[in-house]
Amino acid sequence: MLNLNNFSKIALLLLMFSFGCKEFIEPPINKKNVVLLAPANGTESTLYNQTFWWEEVEDALKYRLQIVSPNFDQTARLIMDTLVQKNKFSYTLEPGNYEWRVRAENGSSKTAYVKAYFSIFPSSINQQQVQLLSPANNTMTNEPVNIFKWLKLFGADKYRLQIDTNSFADETQLFLDKTLTNQELTVVFSRNKTYEWRVQAKNDTETSKWSGIQKITFDKSGPTKVTLSSPANNALVTRPVSLKWEALASAKKYQLFVYKSNGETPYEGFPLTLTTATYSFTGGILGEKLFWAVKAIDGLGNVGPISESRSFSIQ
Repeated sequence: MLNLNNFSKIALLLLMFSFGCKEFIEPPINKKNVVLLAPANGTESTLYNQTFWWEEVEDALKYRLQIVSPNFDQTARLIMDTLVQKNKFSYTLEPGNYEWRVRAENGSSKTAYVKAYFSIFPSSINQQQVQLLSPANNTMTNEPVNIFKWLKLFGADKYRLQIDTNSFADETQLFLDKTLTNQELTVVFSRNKTYEWRVQAKNDTETSKWSGIQKITFDKSGPTKVTLSSPANNALVTRPVSLKWEALASAKKYQLFVYKSNGETPYEGFPLTLTTATYSFTGGILGEKLFWAVKAIDGLGNVGPISESRSFSIQ
């Protein structure tokens, strides 16, 4: 006979099993619906930059967004066919009639498409904004050569690109202020700084609003020199040898060098790349003298100077 205590245990096991299954078995989403939020069906707008927005679908991993002109029944142009992770996507369009649709997807299933129709009417570029493409906002790089790109704005025939390191406080002291007719420019950085950039569209009679401001940080400097902790130089040690050094806040990983007794020939398997500031060395033979040193590497791949070289002898 099943008593209450046993029943509670079984119920608990079933509950744990159901939660565990969801972690390993992907729930199907084919019967769920995507709800479009904006632009709503029938929207008429004079803004060229549109943000496509829909409600998130539980258990979806990504969304397929498609935009065509004028509609999916009589498609003349495919404007966009992309997979996105979030439930918002911005894109700059020309005046015209459009239809957009979205479906949710995961690794094993997908929902049906849901679509909406909207129109964009010609307007002065005074109320428009340029959409920046790359470098993405808050980019970190150690590459001095970077290509700045943005989308074309209908009605504009030239673009003003500004780059600054002081939040555009003084437009007479900008790092770069250039007007050009295309939608990209290659810029070379020489100083380790955070740069802000923005773009404004123009024609002979009108000027758009400034785009949003995006940041890119150029950093070619590596971490500082690593300080070795133990063992002390010329120490007599037993295996395994615990090699330790002081961790650096700017370091993401370290290169550990171990050399044979001549101090020049790398020990087999070295250098090693590590994420911790310690290593248990199990090599070497009795009486052998070995040398070791460490370099730090930051998140951008910049390599710092090599530490002092120490030796130890195995006894």
